[in-house]
Amino acid sequence: MAAYLLTKSNAIFTDALESVVNIVAGAIGLYSLIYSSKPKDEDHPYGHGKVEFLSAGIEGGMILVAGCGIIGKAAYHLVYPQIISKIDIGLYLTLIAGAANYILGWIMEAQGHKARSPILQGGGQHLKTDAYSSIGLVVGLGLVWWLGMNWIDNAIALLFGLFITYSGYKLVRSSISGIMDKSDTKIIKQLVAQLEQERKPDWIDIHNLRVIKYGSTLHIDSHMTLPWYYDIEKAHQIISEIDTMVNEYTQDSVEFFIHTDPCIPTSCPICALAECPVRQHPFVRHIIWNEENVQPN
Repeated sequence: MAAYLLTKSNAIFTDALESVVNIVAGAIGLYSLIYSSKPKDEDHPYGHGKVEFLSAGIEGGMILVAGCGIIGKAAYHLVYPQIISKIDIGLYLTLIAGAANYILGWIMEAQGHKARSPILQGGGQHLKTDAYSSIGLVVGLGLVWWLGMNWIDNAIALLFGLFITYSGYKLVRSSISGIMDKSDTKIIKQLVAQLEQERKPDWIDIHNLRVIKYGSTLHIDSHMTLPWYYDIEKAHQIISEIDTMVNEYTQDSVEFFIHTDPCIPTSCPICALAECPVRQHPFVRHIIWNEENVQPN
């Protein structure tokens, strides 16, 4: 903001306004992280992790508004130009701010992946994007300084305003998807691949698999077909093994709710259990589990 006040450059104003948004969004994000880390209670049996999606949505909405403001200001000054001064100082300040944004963004994104936190990952990616934007601004302002064409400054601001608006839109869309429990195909694909790799002969079939994310916690529902003659203790042992395996693989807090289904005669052709005492049909083929065939009923 100091660089903008010195230079009156609309291109620098885009960076300055977004930095103000980042500070406010950071405060909201900090609150959401504290709130989402609270343990489950009677009113929130699934925990408080959903607040992170709400926080990301608010941040995206603020970025959208900032982007529209930048576009309007840049368009106005394309028609009614203003004098730009002290571009050299503005370049130095923009470079310093860009470097700081990139370092902080890299740290936040790394911690976000480690903690599986969408608000940290989103904030880190956003700050790194700001740093790339700063590089573009420096190049553009260098042209203004060299060529003396002030309209380039407003053109750059207009382009970055459009980019910022699009970034805000993506963040809002991602937030709505999280709140609406949109299926995360990446998580499902990785999980199913691990289940297929660790699969035992008596794990006849898995279906109705659903994954919901609450902050850093995954809630997984599924149905598993087991031999009908297994008693409750045996079925529970198998489910506990799967639960332990998934938690070790994801390195996450996972709640796995598995409903067991008894096998039926039509299960025999896909059942690889060699020593089945009640088999009615020979084994025909092994069906490889994937993200397409484990989700339907």
